[in-house]
Amino acid sequence: MFACVDLSPVTGNVVTRFDYQHMGLSVKFFSGATQKHSPFYDARPADSQISLLVIHNISLPPGEFNTSGIAQLFTGTLDPDEHPFYREIAGLKVSAHCVIYRNGEIEQYVPFTARAWHAGLSVFQGHSRCNDFAIGIEMEGTDSLPYTDAQYSSLQTLSAAILDAYPAITVGRVVGHNDIAPGRKTDPGPAFDWGRYRRQLFLSGKKFSTI
Repeated sequence: MFACVDLSPVTGNVVTRFDYQHMGLSVKFFSGATQKHSPFYDARPADSQISLLVIHNISLPPGEFNTSGIAQLFTGTLDPDEHPFYREIAGLKVSAHCVIYRNGEIEQYVPFTARAWHAGLSVFQGHSRCNDFAIGIEMEGTDSLPYTDAQYSSLQTLSAAILDAYPAITVGRVVGHNDIAPGRKTDPGPAFDWGRYRRQLFLSGKKFSTI
């Protein structure tokens, strides 16, 4: 399910390849996602190991789905005149590695090997700056509205592939934004069915170690 995807400098066509770094598979892109480019990312610290997966939620405008707001926010093209809320967040520089929409479609904005700007002030097991070592997935939704079957299916597929590619991320190191920024963030919220999600990962053979 994973591939490294680049554009050929000669033909401009998409080419697929695999990268190997630090004696393990280092994968930049998910082949099941539509690739979009966010300018809001940078390099991870050289000594960081990708070892955390963070689940978020987002809807733009708040509580509305199937809009172009998320893509506009993550690509820096949000029109502040399109909605009153957009004026409040105009100029915000944020991103996630992937977004899963209500219909299950996945968009990727940042290579997994790069540092997306999704966690903000955050701590996991005493380690701050979670963006340094985390992959962030946004679920289109709110804290209180149930997520769709299509989203859970896509999330399980994407998560299993990420955990395969980055074995330092065990099921115990798959968390919500609220877990790493308690009191500041609440997503993915009570509506997110952690039991269902973890069962799906368990059935796909993923480890439950928290180390």
